[in-house]
Amino acid sequence: MSRKYFGTDGIRGRTNQWPMTAELAMKVGMAAGKHFQRGTHRHRVVIGKDTRLSGYMVENALVAGFTAVGMDVVQFGPIPTPAVALLAHSMRADLGVMISASHNPYFDNGIKLFGPDGYKLSDEDEMKIEAMLEQDIPLAASQDIGRARRVEDARGRYIHAVKSSFPADLRLDGLKIVVDCANGAAYQVAPSALWELGAEVVAIGVTPNGININDRCGSTSPQLLQESVVSAGADIGIALDGDADRLIVVDEHGAIVDGDQIMALIAGNFAKAGTLRGGGLVATVMSNLGLERFLSGQGMALERTKVGDRYVLERMREGGFNVGGEQSGHMILSDYATTGDGTVAALQVLAALVRSGKPASEVLHQFDPVPQLLKNVRFSGGKPLEHEDVKRVIAQAEAELNGSGRLVIRPSGTEPVIRVMAEGDREDQVKDVVERICDAVAKAAA
Repeated sequence: MSRKYFGTDGIRGRTNQWPMTAELAMKVGMAAGKHFQRGTHRHRVVIGKDTRLSGYMVENALVAGFTAVGMDVVQFGPIPTPAVALLAHSMRADLGVMISASHNPYFDNGIKLFGPDGYKLSDEDEMKIEAMLEQDIPLAASQDIGRARRVEDARGRYIHAVKSSFPADLRLDGLKIVVDCANGAAYQVAPSALWELGAEVVAIGVTPNGININDRCGSTSPQLLQESVVSAGADIGIALDGDADRLIVVDEHGAIVDGDQIMALIAGNFAKAGTLRGGGLVATVMSNLGLERFLSGQGMALERTKVGDRYVLERMREGGFNVGGEQSGHMILSDYATTGDGTVAALQVLAALVRSGKPASEVLHQFDPVPQLLKNVRFSGGKPLEHEDVKRVIAQAEAELNGSGRLVIRPSGTEPVIRVMAEGDREDQVKDVVERICDAVAKAAA
């Protein structure tokens, strides 16, 4: 059965356009609620959201759906995705829901589901919920309709958990940190956690108005953070995305540090402390070849998965790894969280900075990345990657890069684009390869 609603990270789309409508959100609440009614106890779902204007609409529709099938609902308000995962487990909920489209613009929204263990749902669970969306779902008897309530201290609970991941013998006193919360879900919790640990905090992207989430700020638009770090004379800058499960760092000079360097730093420190599990880390096919070579030189392995933090986490759980993530900034540290957590990862970076006593530019530069280029080709329909001319150009490129680089071509799981990435030791060759493939895909998609 092919997927109709769920993508690589839940259900996502432009709000008030199918499938991201109030109608479908209510049906998702009914289907997921019914699917997770297991046992005779009073069933509970927890719901968090980011700061999008449409979050009110989607939240109310979900609440209607869940209560209609007899589930009680606990609403947290704006809170990071990892907080929902954490609290779903700690509050013994049957299900957790995060309303967010992550790093997308405000006009998109999404629904992410977590099981009672705090982990994202399996493909099997998502497919069963999808099947129910096409069916009539039995409603609860009048006396069994669920109740809804808000919990006001959810943010405080999450801040406490985040701080618990920071080494007990360290403080952030003396560090000036710029934190960009993307006008999103962490606009209160991330600055508070850093301040409580002793840092001098310069907070930006903390004035959400419903439509400015990820708007020229946050991990996908780090220019504001770069400028702010330099102008404030800060030691380091931290950028989260709209739902705070992603992290990008900027050093004291304003240089961007991506997820590959962050993973290399954390895995190396864990290895030195004897706490690294799995013999290395898990990343996706998009991580730089330089990371793989660096880890190999340190006696650590890099295991690659297809793109999507859920696939990284699946491999981590299978292989017993405790460090994984994506070049884009999703960091999964399973000793502290069941999903990507940008704030927790940031604290591990800050711990390394404090222990070293060195500038961020030295601490965060773990390896020299090989030249890498990623381009997106938008298409309106069809399957351009199956076109014979495209296949021929790709085969030629693979032969040229053999032994000195890599080629990754894939359709996006969240939007109608083909992503073309190449990397290798020669920058001119990488650029030429990507341009030729993009041209071929564009012609096939015309």
